Amino acid sequence: MATLGFIGTGSMGGALARAARKGLPGDQIFLSNRTAEKARLLAEELGCRAADNDAVAENADFIFLGVKPQMMAELLADIGPILAKRQSRFILVTMAAGLSIARIQELAGGAYPVIRIMPNTPASIGEGMILYACGEDVTADEEQAFLDAMAGAGRLSPLPEKLMDAGSAVSGCGPAFVDLFIEALADGGVACGLPRAAALEYAAQMVAGSARLVLESGKHPGALKDAVCSPGGTTIQGVRVLEEAGFRGAVMDAVIAACEKNADLK
Repeated sequence: MATLGFIGTGSMGGALARAARKGLPGDQIFLSNRTAEKARLLAEELGCRAADNDAVAENADFIFLGVKPQMMAELLADIGPILAKRQSRFILVTMAAGLSIARIQELAGGAYPVIRIMPNTPASIGEGMILYACGEDVTADEEQAFLDAMAGAGRLSPLPEKLMDAGSAVSGCGPAFVDLFIEALADGGVACGLPRAAALEYAAQMVAGSARLVLESGKHPGALKDAVCSPGGTTIQGVRVLEEAGFRGAVMDAVIAACEKNADLK
């Protein structure tokens, strides 16, 4: 059974650790963080093993690099000598936006096998969308072991690395865009007289249900939108206002801006 080590237990690293714990024994998961107490508390919560970066680099079969892109060079410089001395096989799993597999290998100081992933925060409740690309040295068995370990995170989809920036802009940044939309819907409800808690519940469940309907029905979202817009009804008037405000164009621009920022991080 593979052992997983997480260097960085922030929003994303912590979410993936929680997902991994659903299918793996706690003693197979190592947690490390720049603030050791944060890793210790999460390890206590999940029944995992608190560790430091060196211990993760020495022992884990899959080493998840959960640090910001601008911190990756320093991290890999620190653990590079430990990786170079290892006799056992390991996989580096990077979730840093904008950093390619080749760049991770360069920073780590060796042509190590790498899996590049773009996860999102809903992975913490098993509803994530994880995009991944395997380096050439990752075997089919290792890819399957990775998929098995991450099964509790939600959906996983292979994606050519050249499209990773675009995919991240949709599924990785998207939760923040959707959260803004939910908040705005709730604010509108409050403006119309709804209690705040009720408005948030209605908006969040509506978004969750609408997303599930797209996935499970296989219908185009435009067709599902049309089904709600009765002739001369209330919904089409709301759609008209959104269109006048440039809603769809603004969302497209947000995705493009996030994608371009990913490219700037290289």
